[in-house]
Amino acid sequence: MPGTYQERPSRLDGAVLWRRDADPDPAPDAVVYPVLPDGCMDLILIDGRLIVAGPDTRAHGTSDSPGGRFAGIRFAPGTGSAFLGVPAHALRDLRVPLEELWPRAVVRELTGRIADAPEVTGALEEFALRRAAEAGPWDPVMRAVATGLGAGATVGEAAETVGLGARQLHRRSLDAFGYGPKTLARVLRLQRALALVRQEVPFAEAAYRSGCADQAHLARETRELAGMTLRAYLALVRQRYASPSANRDTPRPSGSSTTA
Repeated sequence: MPGTYQERPSRLDGAVLWRRDADPDPAPDAVVYPVLPDGCMDLILIDGRLIVAGPDTRAHGTSDSPGGRFAGIRFAPGTGSAFLGVPAHALRDLRVPLEELWPRAVVRELTGRIADAPEVTGALEEFALRRAAEAGPWDPVMRAVATGLGAGATVGEAAETVGLGARQLHRRSLDAFGYGPKTLARVLRLQRALALVRQEVPFAEAAYRSGCADQAHLARETRELAGMTLRAYLALVRQRYASPSANRDTPRPSGSSTTA
């Protein structure tokens, strides 16, 4: 049976719950779908361990074990660091066991409770809701910055909206997002562009509508952030959705099935 992927919005503000069941018998030439930067952080249950996927600045290859099962919760940009109590820049481009960030005994008890639950994603969600209530509300300033940049605002416009100077915005962005606002703007702009490409919008139009200067600009950003050309990305998307197992309209999110 081919592998499957499913996701749904969480009751936790801005978060998404997802589950990935890998193909138990993958073909030797099976296509590897990379995990692309999206500004998010994930808490993932993999093989009985809780792993944190930090914010990415580049594409990551997946490392599914045949028949492996993965479940996770994806935090909106600017919220994962507050949830974990760790500055996001300390986790940039990393996959880190939760036990390296929190007390081992706490993580061991938590992992067992989630792994043994009848519905793992539901157990992850319940834990996330409790933890978020203890940690307090997300930083509204950084959420506003992420929202503005995600909608296509410039870094200057986002800074002006929340009343921060350039240096202060950069420092707070490192803690909240894992990198500066310019990098977050690039990542979110690429996500907007690739969403259009998946809808078969011509590259030049996708570049214009997403906020790139032109198609060449989008092509460079795709190579630098996604590690492939636009045509290679589109071919990968077409191949994915030609598969009988395709059951969603977007690629897997940050960290969604990688342990590397």
